[in-house]
Amino acid sequence: MRMILSTWCSYEGNSGLEMDMLQDLESLQFEYGVPEEDRIWLYLQGRSRGLMIEACAHATFFCKLLYNLRASLNENQSSRHLSIDSLNSASPEEFKVGIIGGGHLGKQLAGTLLQLVPVPAESLRISTRRPEALGELQKLGIKCFYHNADLVSWADVIFLCCLPSQLPNICVEIHTSLEKTSIVYSFVAAVPLPRLKLLLNHTNILRPQYQYGEDSVSIWGANKKVIAALQDPTILQATCPYSPAGGIILKIKWLEGVFYAALNICTARNMAHSQVLQLLSELFLSVHFEDCGKDTASCPKFQLTDFVSKAYGKNLSQERPFPWFDLTAVQLKKTPFSQHLSSSPVLQDHLTHLYCASFGISLTKEQPVVSTGCPSQ
Repeated sequence: MRMILSTWCSYEGNSGLEMDMLQDLESLQFEYGVPEEDRIWLYLQGRSRGLMIEACAHATFFCKLLYNLRASLNENQSSRHLSIDSLNSASPEEFKVGIIGGGHLGKQLAGTLLQLVPVPAESLRISTRRPEALGELQKLGIKCFYHNADLVSWADVIFLCCLPSQLPNICVEIHTSLEKTSIVYSFVAAVPLPRLKLLLNHTNILRPQYQYGEDSVSIWGANKKVIAALQDPTILQATCPYSPAGGIILKIKWLEGVFYAALNICTARNMAHSQVLQLLSELFLSVHFEDCGKDTASCPKFQLTDFVSKAYGKNLSQERPFPWFDLTAVQLKKTPFSQHLSSSPVLQDHLTHLYCASFGISLTKEQPVVSTGCPSQ
């Protein structure tokens, strides 16, 4: 009956506008039939949805940064090493993303990356035990199959969207296929970084961690798809790394890991650290309030000692690249960037603007998002 009424409305409405006549019917709501004494647990539904939206948002932001960084690196290397003729015929290096796990998170993540980064369908693949269940994604051009090792040997970034019980066997399958430069991004919350590092024998791993505040979780929009939710300014700002809105807070160590991952990408290209600092400043600190443009001297610029100790920096010549960083250690220990990030509201402000701008949302000074009370550990 629901399908018939929705279809009827799509024909009878103006310009094909669909109406769901049963949307507000109380007996079809999730809460209907839940005993009064159990309703105190209904907040978990909003929290689960909020976590899904935040996870997809942060993964999308990370892929956008990497996509832009790799594009800039390819452009810089091409201009230095290729002739004019070869430069004109050169195609940009493909940015390949793999997802292990085709459950609810894996499917939502694939759709979000496809539309919001956007990752081309031919550059996005999913390995899952039931590829036949991903027919809708396959129709969009995403290759779905079941061979985790093949996926890992192909992809630049691998998202782990599997169950904790499945992870040990998956790690056995993929650890020998990982390149040093492969970035593993884990959503398996029950498996901590030290354990994951041991299972994979790999250090280039990112794992976002979330904690829960006291704020209401009702902002996440129960009837919105993840992609639509991330185009809502209120919801998008709630996912900002420095925002406690919505009751879900991202630990800022993840953001540190993102920047050290960017440094590792540059190190793999043997790029001089002085050029890396200039490039990262141009790419990641160029979005700010309009007032900032009147006094560019106040805009932050990355310095060598933002990422390495003063003692190490003294012995690093201008032509040498950054060292290779263990991303698991970066997310578990204090780093030079930890102190710099926590002590610089201006830097926090610029990164907040970068985050929102990457989703097409501009902030004004009347829209503060940064909360210095957000956890860093």
